[in-house]
Amino acid sequence: MSADELGRKGDRTRMRIRTAALRSFREHGYDATTIRRIADELGLSVGATNYHFPSKNHLIQELYRDVQEAHRAAAEPALAVETNLIERLRIVYSVGLDQLEPYHPHAGEFLSAAVSPRSPINPLSEQSAESLTIVQNLFIEAIDGAAATGLPNDVRTLLPRALVLAHLLLAMFWVYDSSDDRIRTRRLLDRGLGLLKTALPMARLPILRGLVKDLLSLVGEVRA
Repeated sequence: MSADELGRKGDRTRMRIRTAALRSFREHGYDATTIRRIADELGLSVGATNYHFPSKNHLIQELYRDVQEAHRAAAEPALAVETNLIERLRIVYSVGLDQLEPYHPHAGEFLSAAVSPRSPINPLSEQSAESLTIVQNLFIEAIDGAAATGLPNDVRTLLPRALVLAHLLLAMFWVYDSSDDRIRTRRLLDRGLGLLKTALPMARLPILRGLVKDLLSLVGEVRA
């Protein structure tokens, strides 16, 4: 077998492992999904599976990327036909919740594993940076594509990071939300966007601009 054929076979095996893991996370949750379970399902050895993904945490990062890439793919067509800033932000937040929904039955397991600042699957960890960047870029797109907002450039630069952190806090609230259709989470989002709609114009006032900038800078410093 040539090197190219071996490479293609390796790519196919990696994709099979990834697909099986994402399905298992969705259907069985974090705790029940193990490297051995995936290997047994695919008829592979644990060693062969570990060759492609050294740990379950590496597969969780694949899950994060999968969810956020689906988030971007679903949000961008809606953003293309909306110009109001608050409504564009609502699209990003709402679509993000939609992409998470299939994982709600097991969401508590993921939260328990990820909540530690030292966890490599913490959404704010260095290992999760690629997935978080997808979300942050969506918020940048939402802001940049809105009709004229009059926001100062320094505020526009700092705002996306704060919106990402709000997205993570909303997702944490969603984990605990047992209401039908996550109505409590949707209501929280509506109220938060209402407050933002009232607060953002204040950033245009010279007397408050520095305060808003300092607050956004402080929020942006949050790291795992």
